[in-house]
Amino acid sequence: MNASSPAPSKIRLARDRHTLSVAFPDGAAYDLPAEYLRVFSPSAEVRGHGGGEMMLVLGKERVRITDVQPVGRYAVKLVFDDGHDSGLYDWGLLRELGERQDVNWRYYLDRLAAAGIDRNPERPPEAGGTPAYDVLSASGRNGNDGRSE
Repeated sequence: MNASSPAPSKIRLARDRHTLSVAFPDGAAYDLPAEYLRVFSPSAEVRGHGGGEMMLVLGKERVRITDVQPVGRYAVKLVFDDGHDSGLYDWGLLRELGERQDVNWRYYLDRLAAAGIDRNPERPPEAGGTPAYDVLSASGRNGNDGRSE
């Protein structure tokens, strides 16, 4: 994790609240599913206190992000509809999660398989699932109410 990573130029939460889109000033952009962000949460509950292997978080296929709260100029706090709201996603972590999404997701699926656990199939996208909730404007500040059309 690199906390000194540049701030994203845009963070948007999809209307269906299943995807957080993050764009950086250098043009890198990532669509991060809520389930992925939840199972790779930076919280001690998921990552542990001693730096060992992450907890295997289950049953989050339908989790949604209910709130995205800016924390200073270095991170956001994500609130999920399963009540999870600990752990700060700093700019470096968001970038790392985007860059390593395929590798991380394969690791997660492999761990599920090794544990003999079947992941439920994802439900189809809901109508109106295009990005519509700006969390950060290009200046890094919240907009009026954060909504855009």
